[in-house]
This record gives sequence, structure tokens and C-alpha cells, in this order.
Amino acid sequence: MKFTCSRTDLSNAVTCVQRAVATKASTPSLEGILIKAYDSNLNLSGYDLEIGITTDLEVQIDTEGEIVVSAKLFGDIIRKLPEEVVTIETDERMVTYITSGNASYQIVGLSAAEYPDLPKFEETDKIVINGGILKDMIRQTIYAVSDNTSKPIYTGSLFEIKDKIMTIVAIDGYRMAIRKEQIDSDSENSFVIPKKTQSEVLKLITDEEENVEIVIGQRHTLFKVGSFYVISRLIEGQFIDYNSTIPTGTATEAVVNTREISSAVERMSLLASEKIPSPVKCEFSSDEIKLTCKTSMGKANDSIRTTIAGDDVEIGFNNRYLLDAIKNCETDEIRLILNGGLSPMIIKPVKSDDFLYLVVPMRIS
Repeated sequence: MKFTCSRTDLSNAVTCVQRAVATKASTPSLEGILIKAYDSNLNLSGYDLEIGITTDLEVQIDTEGEIVVSAKLFGDIIRKLPEEVVTIETDERMVTYITSGNASYQIVGLSAAEYPDLPKFEETDKIVINGGILKDMIRQTIYAVSDNTSKPIYTGSLFEIKDKIMTIVAIDGYRMAIRKEQIDSDSENSFVIPKKTQSEVLKLITDEEENVEIVIGQRHTLFKVGSFYVISRLIEGQFIDYNSTIPTGTATEAVVNTREISSAVERMSLLASEKIPSPVKCEFSSDEIKLTCKTSMGKANDSIRTTIAGDDVEIGFNNRYLLDAIKNCETDEIRLILNGGLSPMIIKPVKSDDFLYLVVPMRIS
């Protein structure tokens, strides 16, 4: 195999593909990038048996072939080459020669036959959505995906398409995030996509005007983002009926400035930490929200003037869970809806139903 290409293009492609490569694997080939050079296309693939990222580059190919090289070593070399033009060649002993300007390297590769095949699946459905919209939807919900592997179904987000509305739902037992958007699709479908897959798709969406294709199969899905393809398994299992978990009552309601309450909770969080868990106590009364945080390190108080309708209520929250929800509200004002001090608080926009966040309260002494 021998080809010549742009160092910048190759470096960008390797950096993205490398994120799907296993860092520690029992099979050495899984720690590598598969390089295939055929016709005028160079194909790069990374795959850790759960998620795969692949892309094509137009390059000048002198000799066709394929090889697996160490992802970390190859990526480090390409990023530090001195010139823009790179020539890469392999021989029958699986040695790879990399040349750019006066710099040259020889690294040992592996046979492409040792690399596992990326999943191939039959398409059952396809959705096309604007990249910027998908990026916002994932970013505003991914924080609530569970890291608890004892319930695998919640280590991903539910993607639901119905009546031309796409909904993404994430839940971890302490909070829930729901984000809706209207799309041009007649599909009726639902599937659960792992958190890692969503995270990689987020990083790959750089042109927010470009559409993203989501191809769904029985057990796998594929995201086409620009020149990249992200192939992932779907998480199997029964996702909770999330609508039934949303409280229906409204005993107390407040409309608050998003930035004001975010800043106030951040100030309270200065006394709280993972080692010193203590709720941020919120008292809703007399057109004012009083915030208090008391730990072994000290005590903090703050307040926000606002309009409050309904009963007075005192409720406590984990500072991080509350802050995550508020910071992902992309509106100037939000509605806080409560139904007593032990029921989850609903956070919604004032003038739409684009998102809904639930935060489960902590008991306060």
C-alpha cells in the first residue's frame, strides 16, 4: 500500500476515528485504526465492539492495500509531522513508512485480517434531522443519562418519533430530561442509543446547517455526520413510560430568570461537594425564593425576588442535579412547578413545551 495525502485532512480524520478505538483491549487490533486504500479513497475505521467510527478521504493512491496501525502512535505522529504533504507506504512485513519533509518514521502494523468487521445491518427506518437541532437536543438531555450499569436501559437515551415530533428522554433515577422538536418525518419509531454514541455524534457535528441521517436497524443504528459514519449497537430493554412519571398537580408555581437562579445555586454550591453532600434548601414564599446551604464548612444564604403563585413550600435539592437542569434551559425565563416538598420539581420554558426537566428532591432536616 502507498498513498500521498494532506497532513491536515488525515490528522482531523484520525483524531475523530481514534475516539472509537479501545484503549485497553485483549485483542491488539482493537487498539488500532484500520486503514484501507482502494481506488482514490482512503478509509479509516476505529471500533471497540460497541461503537465504530469510519470515514473516507480522497487521496492519491499509488498502490492499493490495507493495514492496522496503533491508533495512539499513528495519531501522535501524524499530528506532529512538519510538512503538509504526507506519504505513507507499507511492505509485506507489515512495516509502515511515514514520510513528511525531512521527518520519517517506521512503525510496525498488523494484518487487516485480524481486525473485526464493523456491524452490517438491514435498514428498517431512516430519519433526517438538522445537525444543529440534533446537537441541541442531545446536549440538553445527555447530562441526565444514568451511569449505573445495573440497569443498562438507562445508560442511553430514548429516541422517540411520533406525529412528526422527535423526543429524546434521559433518566437516571434522580432527574429526567425531555427535549422535543418537530421534524419532517412520517416515521413512528422508538429506540435507545448509548450515551457514548451520543457524545461522539455531538463532537462530530461541526456544521450545524448540515443535515444528519439516522439509519435504524433491529439492533444497530448509524449516524451519518458529514463524511463520518458512527455505527452503534442499540440498547435492548423496556424503557420506562416517562409520561407517567411527570407529576400532574400544581401546588406552587414560580417564573424565574434563568441566569439569576443559576448564579444563586452556584453560589450555594461553593459549600457543597461530593464528599460533603448537603441539599440546597429552597423556600418559596411571599414572592421570593430563599436559598440556603449548610455544611460542616459553613452556611450560605441568598434570595431571588419573583412572582410565586400557590402554596408556600420548602424543598431541598442536590446542588449538582439542580444546576445541571437549570444550565441546560436555553430560555431567559423558566417555570418552576412544585407539588409539595417531596414531589419532583418540574422545570419548563414559559412559552413552549420544547423541554421538560424533573429534579427529585432531597430530604431536609
